[in-house]
Amino acid sequence: MGDVLDEPTFGTAAVARGWVALEQPGPWGRDAATQSHLDPALGHELARRTADAGGRMVLVRGTGPHADDHHARPRRAFVASCVPGRSWLLTAEVADPRALASLDVDAVVNGDLEATRASLPELTVAQRPVVLVCTNGRRDVCCAVRGRPVAQAAAAARPGQVWETSHTGGHRFAPTGVLLPSGLTLARLRSDDVVLALDAAGRNEIPARLLGPRHDRGRSALTGPEQAAESAVRALTGEWRLDGIRVGGVERSDRTDAGDIGQVSVQRLSPNGDVLGRWRVDVRRDRRGPDRRVSCGKPVEEQIGYAVDIREA
Repeated sequence: MGDVLDEPTFGTAAVARGWVALEQPGPWGRDAATQSHLDPALGHELARRTADAGGRMVLVRGTGPHADDHHARPRRAFVASCVPGRSWLLTAEVADPRALASLDVDAVVNGDLEATRASLPELTVAQRPVVLVCTNGRRDVCCAVRGRPVAQAAAAARPGQVWETSHTGGHRFAPTGVLLPSGLTLARLRSDDVVLALDAAGRNEIPARLLGPRHDRGRSALTGPEQAAESAVRALTGEWRLDGIRVGGVERSDRTDAGDIGQVSVQRLSPNGDVLGRWRVDVRRDRRGPDRRVSCGKPVEEQIGYAVDIREA
């Protein structure tokens, strides 16, 4: 898998401008939203509406043993906008998960805090960031075997900020985690990495040791090429401030013998918004390593990843 082959992680984060996470204790199936003790019709509808808007819906649960618990009780929910410059995290305890049916997911993915809170008044601003560590063993056993010990140890150090989550993509990089509200997605995590990432996120930063192609998969609000370009410039410059990098869209896309190439403009900003540097990043999709399974239950397939070429603008 990705760890054995030391596959670079740039540009591999799930693309989602916002996240909706609903606590659901007990076991999860391969498709957690419809294969748990959550009403499958509700899970399907929440996942569909969120995806159609450009976001992602996941189930979360506390760390530790997961009893096959049918008892109804209030659930924790998290709602995050990951849009750069408009990122925020809301949370609520809902007595009935059907309350999330009223959530304005379009407002979430557009970073409209006021409209989001109006659609579900129970939501309040979360005081601390959270990290979702993938542990969905029915989707990929590596996520459970590697992810659960990391999540449990990190949760002991930072109670209430670490949650097990259903599928977020990138099983081959397990243990993986998604930081909210930034949407920063990280690979090959240890428990102390999670603690460092949470503490840095509270300062709107990324730990320096998590920069680079071993851990940094990118921010979910960006497209794959934009993620790869931003992560590459962060690694080049050592910029750990989340607001220290500004990414333009993919300005050009060509087809060459080497594959698809897109050009992304990237700026490094000072704390007061002055431009410290500009780069043009050519991002190319090319073959990465041997054909292989990317997760349990999937066939062997060709492996395509992003390669970058950075030059000052």
